[in-house]
Amino acid sequence: MLASGDSLILSGASRGIGRALALALASRGVHLALNARDPGPLAEAAEGCRQAGAAVEAVAGDCSRDEVARELAARAGELGRFQGFIHVAGVLRPGPYIWELEAEQAAEVMAASHGGALALIRAAVPALRRQGRGLAVFFGSGASQRHQVGIGLYSAAKAAEEFIAGQLAAEAPEITSLVYRPAVADTRMQTQARQAVGGGASVLRPVFNNYLESRQLLSPEQAAGALMTALEGDWRELSGRVVDARQVLSGRGYS
Repeated sequence: MLASGDSLILSGASRGIGRALALALASRGVHLALNARDPGPLAEAAEGCRQAGAAVEAVAGDCSRDEVARELAARAGELGRFQGFIHVAGVLRPGPYIWELEAEQAAEVMAASHGGALALIRAAVPALRRQGRGLAVFFGSGASQRHQVGIGLYSAAKAAEEFIAGQLAAEAPEITSLVYRPAVADTRMQTQARQAVGGGASVLRPVFNNYLESRQLLSPEQAAGALMTALEGDWRELSGRVVDARQVLSGRGYS
């Protein structure tokens, strides 16, 4: 269980589920090293967390870059009892077929999920292993399990991130490493997918429009709250597992 005075790294903290999670953690007295690429919204999220009573450091930049990840780990270590990280950041780039994505776009999608996961592991895991405990949460996606036209590279990036989470659980059993799937939540990614352009957009848009029209979307606060609920118990029971938001909210447990 996370307690007042603990500290965490949180990527993707400026919007959506990441921001809702930052505020929920701050309200419980967890100190935060927040990260996002856009400094303006990140600063706003950090101020909201400070008003909730947490000590906060904001580090803008791409967390897949080692220097950014190392700075986040250093700042979190100074804030309180360092417990690890929650990696929320991701980039969708919806619509194009995989061969239509420019090289820089493709690299951005992979870096946000898989690259960020690896950089945070490199920056945080040595310290967590020395203290004999820690938490590493990786945001996965049900998209990692299927081939969805228009978001193929995102699906591949999430599949790679989920695999890395399991690999960390195997290699560092003293650290609780888990995948969290937030289900379909009302985020900027959902809006982007409903407005997708590119070769696969005509297939992709109806899928995401249906989530909205059929009222399947969780709010960012619901998705963040489900993870907070999952983390209230013994972390060790979750290591190597996939935690799904809808299973938590329905009380059905984890896979």
